Amino acid sequence: MRLSASRTSVTDTPGPRARRCVVAVLLAACALGASAQKVALGGSLGDKALLVIDGVPRSVVVGATVQGVRLVSLAGPEAVVEVKGQRSVLTLGGTQVNLAGGASAPNGTHIVLTAESGGHFIASGAINGKAVRFLVDTGATNVGMSQAEAERLGIDYRKGQPGYSMTANGAIPVSRVLLASVRLGDVTVYNVEATVLPSSMSHVLLGNSFLTRFQMKRENDTLTLERRF
Repeated sequence: MRLSASRTSVTDTPGPRARRCVVAVLLAACALGASAQKVALGGSLGDKALLVIDGVPRSVVVGATVQGVRLVSLAGPEAVVEVKGQRSVLTLGGTQVNLAGGASAPNGTHIVLTAESGGHFIASGAINGKAVRFLVDTGATNVGMSQAEAERLGIDYRKGQPGYSMTANGAIPVSRVLLASVRLGDVTVYNVEATVLPSSMSHVLLGNSFLTRFQMKRENDTLTLERRF
């Protein structure tokens, strides 16, 4: 007698462990595609910055975007990043920027400067993420810099608004530009008007286009700038 075995089609059903693995992979993929919540500058090499995004180091080239964070510029110990149209300045070794709710970075509210021996207030800061030396000048209408300094900072002043400025030697041609960010201490101000002059200057003049954003108070050799809101 011939026996015939019936064939049964069997489909393997993944067990609980396999299902957990699949879920973990899907969650990881979603996390990579989601917008970043926190970012910090961990280092730099050439035109690449090591951005620590949500605790994970990522190498990002200038102009590239990772998890919604675009690296705008990189200069020395500072990087400018942009998230949802708003820019923030990251400092090497500084605190991480909290981007939850739309790129709002923690920002200080006041600056304290001490006069040097000549009575001038001079301080280090940054323009568009690049380091500069400022000289506070309450008589200057705008932030002022030389053409050489503008070129070093990557500012194309030739495309700025042409005009003239009165000096002790008469009227000189200038270009008016808009700076993406001006940083002093832990305070960053965005969209600051600046004037680029053809004459040589030892410092960038920190004029009223920046200073009027603050309430100024001077006591002896100390100048305090309190942010207006």
